Amino acid sequence: MPREFPIGLTPPDWLVRNLRPQPAPLNRSAMARASFGIALPLAIGLAAGRPAYGALAAMGALSGVIGDTADAYRMRILTIAVPQLFGAIGVTLGTVVYGHGWYAVAAVTGVALVSGLISSIGAVASVSGLLLLLNCVVGAGLPLPSPWWVAPLLMTGGGLLVLLLALLAWPLRAGVPERAAVAATYRAVAALLATAGTDRAEEYEEARRTVTQSLNQSYDLILARRARYHGRSRELTRMLARLNAITPVVEAAPAAHLAARPLPPEIPRALDRLADAVASDHAPAPAPPPDLPAPATETARAVDAALRHAAEVVAAPDVDPRGIDDRLGRPAALGVRAARTARNVVLSTSSWRYGIRLALCIGIAQALVSLIPVPRSYWVALTVTFVLKPDFGSVFSRALLRALGTVAGLVVAAVILAEVPLGWWHVPTLFLLAALVPALTPRGYGHQTAAITPVILLLSDILNRQGTALLLPRLNDSLMGCAIALIAGYLLWPESWHTRVGDRLADAVADTAAYVEAAFGPGTDPSARARMRRRIYRDLSVVRTEFQRALTEPPPTGRLAAAWWPLVVAVERIVDATTAARVRVRHGAARPSAAEVAQVALQLRELSEGVRGTETLTAVRTDLAGAAGSVLEPLRQEVAAARAITSPH
Repeated sequence: MPREFPIGLTPPDWLVRNLRPQPAPLNRSAMARASFGIALPLAIGLAAGRPAYGALAAMGALSGVIGDTADAYRMRILTIAVPQLFGAIGVTLGTVVYGHGWYAVAAVTGVALVSGLISSIGAVASVSGLLLLLNCVVGAGLPLPSPWWVAPLLMTGGGLLVLLLALLAWPLRAGVPERAAVAATYRAVAALLATAGTDRAEEYEEARRTVTQSLNQSYDLILARRARYHGRSRELTRMLARLNAITPVVEAAPAAHLAARPLPPEIPRALDRLADAVASDHAPAPAPPPDLPAPATETARAVDAALRHAAEVVAAPDVDPRGIDDRLGRPAALGVRAARTARNVVLSTSSWRYGIRLALCIGIAQALVSLIPVPRSYWVALTVTFVLKPDFGSVFSRALLRALGTVAGLVVAAVILAEVPLGWWHVPTLFLLAALVPALTPRGYGHQTAAITPVILLLSDILNRQGTALLLPRLNDSLMGCAIALIAGYLLWPESWHTRVGDRLADAVADTAAYVEAAFGPGTDPSARARMRRRIYRDLSVVRTEFQRALTEPPPTGRLAAAWWPLVVAVERIVDATTAARVRVRHGAARPSAAEVAQVALQLRELSEGVRGTETLTAVRTDLAGAAGSVLEPLRQEVAAARAITSPH
């Protein structure tokens, strides 16, 4: 029998959640790019008799590896090249102020403020802000080769080498990532329908969340190209039409699940065949499958009609772009989006709050190492930068995982530095270690830190030749950086539960009330309804992510997150029930009265205001009367269940 911890030794839930690795498949292509991208510059530098140059280029390649997260080739240009430009600016500024004492402290602190502001824009801007600050810290803390332009050129060159490796297959695989993403969405919906109507409720909820994530990823890939190529790219038009065609199937899934009758297995199998056709870019045969059972209810008719429509779109050899429903809204022009983004950043309280918090911690770190002699002091500020990234997770969790990951990485580095002689043996060693960075990054921040630490230490050893003498200072610097981030960046900036989660959830509930009215109101455009539903699911996905981060923190934050978690699930079920009711009405069920719709919307708005105004959930009596057998009956039950949720005492 397995041994159990004594009650007093049982680790707390928040610690278990922090240490549990996330399941993730191995990206062998990214691992190969990391190995060649980091080891090749070092090999060239050693061959040319300039090992320091090779180490700097390899550091730039490591930055490119960290940003190499996109599937689509066009997105790889943005996620790798744009951050490299900001990194070059950062190392240039750092080199200029190197050795200038308090001027360097002021300059790096100012760069930290800018980095924090732009990090809130989006994923590419976040990595760009990260490299801007990281490279500035490195330039201000390390004596880099002269003249001033050598280090930026070498580090940028290393990052662009990773980009070149990432784009090598583009001519042969153009459009493959987009097709693979859309096909994955079809397969995710097939898995959802396979669990719909069964008693496997947890499997259904997990499948629905997978569908939401897959739809988000697919639409993000398509929208990355749509503003420029929409209407002119035949392939993009076809992919967008196929992605839109799966939406009615997704909308029919909640109705099928509420019907509590499993769907015939031929239906998910048909979707799997459509996914194969999308991935191979060939029309399926036959389309649709002829052995589908005849539908007998509103729900069955909805699923059947949605599946046949998807099969027709996938089978179509070409699509008129004018006939495609605008499910998400076409992106605005680049200039309009840039101006809107700049205005949002300047006026955003949260952006300024994070920027000032990051600048304060970096300023403290730089001032501290200026007053206290710390060898290679730049590592303290690097630790602060990584720990305080707002979109990378909880600050508390990252500080804990950073410390643990650094210890694990130092153990690996200690063995290598003690046993591997300096020189050419570092090339195959880095070739093996570099592959671990993309392999372990998706599994969690602690795993990523454990993979990156020995790579950086080996490259640092080439620059300063300190060997194992590097290890203890690196551990001390990491612990100092974690302490600064925890005290000055976490404990001194207490965010209320509403600022972090409550207001977002309240907004999602209010949007759900508007969606209920739009779903059954007269004259609402179907595309507008689809955009509204997708936006709510995306917002709830963000809220769910923030909840998962909060669950990794110790009380009281972790306890609050655990208490509010059922309400997040309840709101998702309300959206599902609304969609299911709308689908049933569209396929023959009686339309609910305006009074019924208004009553449900009112209850949801009251729930939204209650969520916005309290940190302790209290059960609220719900008076939702309606006609017997009304299509809104499941929705009323879900709203009543949401309003009955209370915080445990």
